[in-house]
Amino acid sequence: MRSVLLTAAAISALLAACSPTTAPAEQASKAEIGSFGIDTAAIDASVKPGDDFYTYVNGKWLADFAIPADKARYGVFDELSDRAETNLRTIVDELAASSPASGTNEQKVADLFASWMDEAALETRGVSPLKPKLDQISAIASRSDLMKLTGDIFLTFPISAGVETDPSDTSRYAVWIGQDGLGMPNRDYYLKSGERFDQYRAAYTAYLTRIFEVIGNPDPAAAAKQVLTLERKIAEIHWAPERQRNVKEAVNQMSLAELKTLAPSVNWESMLADLGLPGTERVVVQETSAIADGGKLMQSEPLDSWKNYLAFHYVNDNASYLTKAVDDANFEFYSRTLRGVETQRDRWKRGVGLLDRLMGEALGQIYVARHFPADHKAKMDELVANLRTGLETRLQTLEWMDDATRQEALKKLSTFEPRVGYPNKWRDYSALSIEAGKLFENVAAARRFEWNRNVSRINSPVDREEWGMNPQTVNAYYNPLMNQITFPAAILQPPFFDPAADPAVNYGAIGAVIGHEIGHGFDDQGREFDETGKIRNWWSEQTNANFLASTDRLAALFDSYCPLADGCVNGRLTMGENIGDLGGLQMAYEAYRLSLKGAEAPVIDGFTGDQRFFMAWAQAWKAKQREDALRNQLLTDPHSPAMVRGAAPLRNIDAWYEAFGVQEGDKMYLPPDQRVRIW
Repeated sequence: MRSVLLTAAAISALLAACSPTTAPAEQASKAEIGSFGIDTAAIDASVKPGDDFYTYVNGKWLADFAIPADKARYGVFDELSDRAETNLRTIVDELAASSPASGTNEQKVADLFASWMDEAALETRGVSPLKPKLDQISAIASRSDLMKLTGDIFLTFPISAGVETDPSDTSRYAVWIGQDGLGMPNRDYYLKSGERFDQYRAAYTAYLTRIFEVIGNPDPAAAAKQVLTLERKIAEIHWAPERQRNVKEAVNQMSLAELKTLAPSVNWESMLADLGLPGTERVVVQETSAIADGGKLMQSEPLDSWKNYLAFHYVNDNASYLTKAVDDANFEFYSRTLRGVETQRDRWKRGVGLLDRLMGEALGQIYVARHFPADHKAKMDELVANLRTGLETRLQTLEWMDDATRQEALKKLSTFEPRVGYPNKWRDYSALSIEAGKLFENVAAARRFEWNRNVSRINSPVDREEWGMNPQTVNAYYNPLMNQITFPAAILQPPFFDPAADPAVNYGAIGAVIGHEIGHGFDDQGREFDETGKIRNWWSEQTNANFLASTDRLAALFDSYCPLADGCVNGRLTMGENIGDLGGLQMAYEAYRLSLKGAEAPVIDGFTGDQRFFMAWAQAWKAKQREDALRNQLLTDPHSPAMVRGAAPLRNIDAWYEAFGVQEGDKMYLPPDQRVRIW
């Protein structure tokens, strides 16, 4: 099955020479990247594919590219996001120049952006916009006063609430309750030992102190110490990120009476009423013990600590909408210290990001009209259908799955709902009021608008046409409660998707992304939901045991990747994404081979179709990252780092070994009986 691997250049030449169907590069000359969709100039032929495939495909780019000073990382996703950002800026400028009528989306977008760009007004106003809320916090004189503020959507507490689909009846919405309340990324930044974490905590203390100086606290250093002490106690009760992924533990349906028994120190009726959710009778509680213990902390910790805590978080949450001094202090800690970013992004770029967050669909409607060709949607629909067939084919032959579970899996696959490009209906922003020259008030109004929009759904049927991402977002997602996969327009660009590129490249890039999202329906979380989105166990005991045995091995494989001396991938935290990557690649490869209808793909520029397929995957994850940002990702993000995603899944796919002649002795080699085979 495997031949002796010479050098990377030699094997490519050997494969080309042995093929009777060699095709010239001109066949794909219109591809945006390279001659057929792969940037072959980035290949480092001195690296054996079987030793480090990610570097083999991307090595020269990795060696030569410098991360922009205003970025924590840079890769394909960032490149496409920058492109979308530039296109959005053009749209915003044209809207502003058109003198839009009052009350229109165009007016709101233009005035919101102008209020962001008016730095002189921000300096003049200082922190005065915060004064009413800070005065309210300062007036807290009792536990009762403190509890009365838990329903204020602009304040931070250890407990948060939101509205999402009800997992017991996915035709309606439910109130969800979860843990919250930390100023640093997660519990590890408070609890882990080591010099770098001591430095993070010291920098956070300095930032806390600076904020208290800005708002005139009489003893900023003491206030900072109080907040850090309180947040450490909150961190101690928080669930670890990998535990939060456990659907059986983290999705708990309760009556209001049961919630009151769990956390009796919280006045739930008052909190829910203030949030606009009076009369709530049932809730979904996530981190149960953290909710209970968070309520206890609100009763046991000094009132002054809570007042300082609330004041800090209120300022911190609005730091970007205040003076340059406050904005810069926020940047120094959250971007420079925690992520290694060297310089603040251009203000216009941050302003476009603000518009994207607060009025994203208003921009998206114009964006797709200009930048999303109609035929892309049809071609994506075809790819999605082929990927579904690829998984169906695999499901029919999985040896570890019994027939009863197989039928349930096929039923779930048949009901997947793909959405491509943009929503069928656009968000109505008529209830949002934006005033020229009032950035702080505009942001608050947008937050209130979004909260009210969510709360108003509670007694309405679930809107299956709503999107959780804007069309200009370079990403994709799966919603287990709706059994939907969504691919925004902006990700449908090279190197992910290029109609002029070689089909193998499209299958290895966007095809694997499609498969990844489908795979989430069957990952460690998604498998807990049935075809209707309801949490239901549709697994036989033995098939469940087989699945868990495979995921244990997959977790161990990813645990072995340690990109930092003090940081390794957490195979449990990243399990869902890792299953998605592995399953997505396997589905996409199956679909690609089916698309050939038994024929062999031509060799292009010395690369076989299978080689181009796997190279496209590694190219899609081309990225560089700063050390602090990488550490942050390892601790908080359910996605493995790009350099791991671009290589680790391939070690479990037989076809990759065959395509590149990978054999025992190569660094990435895994014996066949150690390769994880799930979907």
